[in-house]
Amino acid sequence: METAKISSLYTLKETIAADLFEGLTYPWEALPKISAFICELGQKLDTEKFEKRGENIWVAKSAKVAPTAFINGPAIIDEEAEVRHCAFIRGNAIVGKGAVVGNSTELKNVVLFNKVQVPHYNYVGDSILGYKAHMGAGSITSNVKSDKTLVVVKDKTIGKEYETGLKKFGAMLGDEVEVGCNSVLNPGTVIGNHSNVYPLSMVRGVVPEKSIYKNKNEVVEKQ
Repeated sequence: METAKISSLYTLKETIAADLFEGLTYPWEALPKISAFICELGQKLDTEKFEKRGENIWVAKSAKVAPTAFINGPAIIDEEAEVRHCAFIRGNAIVGKGAVVGNSTELKNVVLFNKVQVPHYNYVGDSILGYKAHMGAGSITSNVKSDKTLVVVKDKTIGKEYETGLKKFGAMLGDEVEVGCNSVLNPGTVIGNHSNVYPLSMVRGVVPEKSIYKNKNEVVEKQ
């Protein structure tokens, strides 16, 4: 099984953006398509459930958005989501049902599946987070390499490298991934579903599903 495939990482029924992934094999292929997808989907949303709050910004009437939060379009905030004090949504963002975007968290070009939590001081850019994925306080996605070259995803478990053609690529987190506090997910990180990352970790490449990432030399299978 290829951990990096959409079919291995995500439950597509748990996002309003399921059609975004149609015809794609790997989730990062969706990153350049997020903006246009939001603009198209937003026009079709039920006006009894969603209201338009600015240019290409649709917010569910049941969502809770703090008056101090900033949302730049294109963006969709789905039903019963919570966008807390001083959250900064820079644009091209889909926040799923029941998801939490917390204090001082910044989002940019992302899809958060339903019930994702990025609740405390997180930066999530050019990334896709699966159902119930959670990033601990202070954990971030690093989305540009220091040498500014294109991101390559490396899966050492199967000896495969994926040329993404992308300069900006943060992390792909599968369903129910848990990322420990103050961790850094380097460009091109893919974490398989139901895996855990220890706090203060520096992660790169592909982490298999149902694993515990302790450090780059110690990734163990969950028992």
